[in-house]
Amino acid sequence: MAGLKITCFDCGQVNRVPQEKLGKGAKCGTCGTSLLSNKPKEVDMAWLTKASRNDDLPLVVDFWAPWCGPCRSMAPEFAKAASELNGRARLVKLNTEEHPKASSKYNIRGIPMMAKFKGGREAARQAGAMPAAGIVNWVKS
Repeated sequence: MAGLKITCFDCGQVNRVPQEKLGKGAKCGTCGTSLLSNKPKEVDMAWLTKASRNDDLPLVVDFWAPWCGPCRSMAPEFAKAASELNGRARLVKLNTEEHPKASSKYNIRGIPMMAKFKGGREAARQAGAMPAAGIVNWVKS
């Protein structure tokens, strides 16, 4: 069966989605939740571990914390980028204060830090706050 593997935000089920359905409201076969969003979703470590290993669509993670000024200033830019990249990449956020093990598992030295996962492994990372256009260009590269 052809299609891209995408992990559901709600139930964690890995779904196969035909490429032509990516921009047309693809839903989880188990719980019915939309698999793609034009807004960044807050995720936990379990979801990130599963999705980063299984998803075929590029997955971009913003590692952030609520006390971080640059993180807060980048949040609306990250949201703009998520809207522009909808269907071509999934943008998610992981709060490193709520999930402190993320720092050691993903070797995070400072935040905000973005990591792009593709094909089951980390493909790139970018430290520091960026405007939406910079995020989009970085994801596409």
